[in-house]
Amino acid sequence: MATSVPDNFADTVPAMRAAHGRILAALDAAGIPVAPFPASLPAPNERGRAAARAYPMQGVLKYHGLADWSYRTAFLPSISLNNDAAHTVTLVEFDPRLPADEARFGDRPARGRELERIVQILDAVRALGGARVPARVTTRNVFKASIAGKGLGTSAAGAAALAAAAIGALYGPALVANTRFLSCIARLLAGSGCRAAAGGLALWLSYPGIAHQDSFAVRLDAEDQLADVRLITVPIDSRVGLQTEQAHHDAPHSSFFKAWMLSRGDEIIECLGAAQRGDWRMIGQLAELDSMRLHGVTMSGSREQKLIGWEPENITIFRMCNTLRAKGVPVYASTDTGPTVVLITHRDHEAAVAAAVADLGLESVRGRIAGPAALIDVEEAHTELGEG
Repeated sequence: MATSVPDNFADTVPAMRAAHGRILAALDAAGIPVAPFPASLPAPNERGRAAARAYPMQGVLKYHGLADWSYRTAFLPSISLNNDAAHTVTLVEFDPRLPADEARFGDRPARGRELERIVQILDAVRALGGARVPARVTTRNVFKASIAGKGLGTSAAGAAALAAAAIGALYGPALVANTRFLSCIARLLAGSGCRAAAGGLALWLSYPGIAHQDSFAVRLDAEDQLADVRLITVPIDSRVGLQTEQAHHDAPHSSFFKAWMLSRGDEIIECLGAAQRGDWRMIGQLAELDSMRLHGVTMSGSREQKLIGWEPENITIFRMCNTLRAKGVPVYASTDTGPTVVLITHRDHEAAVAAAVADLGLESVRGRIAGPAALIDVEEAHTELGEG
């Protein structure tokens, strides 16, 4: 099941495939297991139901652009941190009595493109076992802040929660526990959903032309290696109505894009080593640096319409981090496509960083690195969805 290679990117494939091999070797040397893709599936339960919870992710080594839009594979591998500043709860119920798939976001029905993307995941899960039964999907994003902001990564949480609930409902919990399988399915809704499915500090393996079953995510941190890390989320709305899909279209046209791709393999291995040592500062440094590169790529992808994702608050926060570091407070700012900022620091400095954000007149949410997408009790899900 090879994926496509976009025009003008065939020349990058040998180098990116070689980097992929080096990353796999580094994972093996670090003792991080890679689950096999399942060779067979149990018979589908056409009246099954299951619920799942997943967390948004914050990019460390980011990605933009999709090499294959159908399979939603990326041009380059990427790493992110799951963030417990919010979460998504999703309930999936397969029911032969339904005339067609239906979905709700909280109190409102999903329509148009939203519903199409949900159905795409359901179709992929059904096709694996030859099932045709319709499903009812109910989902809700739960935020700790008063506003969601743009760029928090809730689409990733939604993709991971939907994939876990749909797989659990139709095929049972054992397949949900196979992170490779789960992350491949989550990726079909949102590329970053791949990493949200794996949890913690997660690596998504990808390059142009990679096979579907080889573009999966794996968790890099273990044994509380990053337990002292604190994530302080500063939600910021996009005043320009930023659309991530447009950024994915524009970014590969930047003259910086291929250089960004070709440097990625070595940085992935560097970040893996940092996780093994518990070196959270290096992870923060990479996240802040790649925030700059991500936006450089995004802003230079079109000659006519420059896609500028930051707001004025972003510049203020980046400068705040420089000031704090000069005073001996280690903190690093990370942004993804949107302006919402996640500040990466140590628990000993959490209060000082939160106070500095408050001095700017901005709201923040203190949190930690969150785990993977997981099944939860259906009745618990009903309560969170406001149905219990």
